[in-house]
Amino acid sequence: MDTDSQQETIIINDPEKLIQFYHQHKKDIWVGFNSNGYDRYILKSIVCGFNPKEVNDWIIVQHKKGWEFSRQFNMIPLFSYDTMVKRDKSLKQLEGFMGHDIRETTVPFDIDRKLTDQELDEVIFYCRHDVHETMEVFGRQLVEFQSHLSLINEFKLPLKHISKTQAQLAGTILGATKNETDDEYDIFLPETLRINKYTNVLDFFRNYTGDPKELKIDVLGVPHVFAGGGVHGAISKFYYECDSDELMIMADVDQLYPTIMTEYNLLSRGVLQPVKFKNILDTSLKFKAEKKKREREPYKRICNITYGAEGDKYNAMYDPRNRLLVCIYGQLFLLDLIEKLEFVSSIELIQSNTDGILVKIKREDFDLFDDIVYEWEQRTHLHMSFDFYKKIYQKDVNNYLIVELDGEHKSKGAYVKELDHLDYDLPIVNKAVVDYLVKGVPVEDTINHCDKLIEFQKITKISGKFDYALYGRKRRHERVFRLFASKSGKELKKVKGESIQKIGYTPDVCKIVNTDVTKEKAPDWLDRSWYIDLAKKRIKDFLG
Repeated sequence: MDTDSQQETIIINDPEKLIQFYHQHKKDIWVGFNSNGYDRYILKSIVCGFNPKEVNDWIIVQHKKGWEFSRQFNMIPLFSYDTMVKRDKSLKQLEGFMGHDIRETTVPFDIDRKLTDQELDEVIFYCRHDVHETMEVFGRQLVEFQSHLSLINEFKLPLKHISKTQAQLAGTILGATKNETDDEYDIFLPETLRINKYTNVLDFFRNYTGDPKELKIDVLGVPHVFAGGGVHGAISKFYYECDSDELMIMADVDQLYPTIMTEYNLLSRGVLQPVKFKNILDTSLKFKAEKKKREREPYKRICNITYGAEGDKYNAMYDPRNRLLVCIYGQLFLLDLIEKLEFVSSIELIQSNTDGILVKIKREDFDLFDDIVYEWEQRTHLHMSFDFYKKIYQKDVNNYLIVELDGEHKSKGAYVKELDHLDYDLPIVNKAVVDYLVKGVPVEDTINHCDKLIEFQKITKISGKFDYALYGRKRRHERVFRLFASKSGKELKKVKGESIQKIGYTPDVCKIVNTDVTKEKAPDWLDRSWYIDLAKKRIKDFLG
């Protein structure tokens, strides 16, 4: 599909036509879904005159990287952008979330003869469908593509880098070279740290080798877990609404990990000019202060990507020791702050997360709270921002809904997060839970008054670990299903050898509707009571 001419080209068993098409469009950007690891090497193999089946088996059967097959691939320029942003979701799942037709071709991929004309027509039909769906997924994630291009443009990289991940782009922008080290657990702590009470946490990290993996401890009366991947602490099943003389404050560190990298010399040792990263961080914070969101985006991306890149052994910035130290420093600095805040007599800690804390205090104690934070900022060279809230519903540190002073709300976690078109799973249940918690609307009202079928969909995928799906007694050839709780129907199960297992979070009695449901009304067979019961269960998970 050519988005400029809005024309489609179909090529069947015609290498010369494909090669001609490639040369006509080799200066264009080729967009695919999960294409950088497979499709582009199949295309390059045909342009090179190789047997594409051999390249297919190299990648699929032998599990090798496509670029390893032949150095000739490097001679074939291809500006390939992979729009598979959510790596844990297949194209078929995303089609399902959008409410589209997710029926699959009945033509086997491993057929051992030439296809009949009828089979070819079916293959063309489904290929066209998937390309259309790829275009829609690309359109719905256009901001990701634009941020990719902004990185290339802002840092004056050649267009060939469009094929790289953003983590790889960060390494290129920072001029990183692979630095082989063997000191992952060479732990040393910052001189600016002041922890006097929770010294067992200091001891845990001083001797950290990944075993034991975590330390469980109460901090300010709240259960916490410290580990090599971060700290988490929260009051479970917690609800609170502030009185007029109270404040609920979310204190977050601005760009915690990037700041620790620059202030404590923990940027990847593969980056030969750390000042370049410091300038990028300063620019990001400057644009933030000036509320220039669009201008800030490429700089913010580099800052946020770099920490993760330090843990990627295929990235030039791979530096597991510095990545671990950045994470440890972040946890200890927050613990340092909490320890000092214990001097605020009215303080109640609600949760600790990667880069901040949520607390409740009396209004009269705010100046003391602010002074303690300021002293901590001056000593650690970190900077905090405050946001104020009036109400919270908290299941745990990863699942909460918090209401702002103006009545707006923010949420985190599968039960209450705001769903988008590429993650539209049981949306009516999320809406019922949020409307109950924020507005007091009974879940029965939300669910019974909805007449759009798509709002009730549950998308499920049978992974490659299982042989097939079983609907009642009938074996299904599909892998992705759109399910609805129904008053009559069967249960969908997954099969592996002799083992038949229930699929989690799916109704015991359901109907499969893999056709397009974007305009479908909710039918009489829909079992609304299943959704009502699920919403109430999730609310109970929050409130106890």
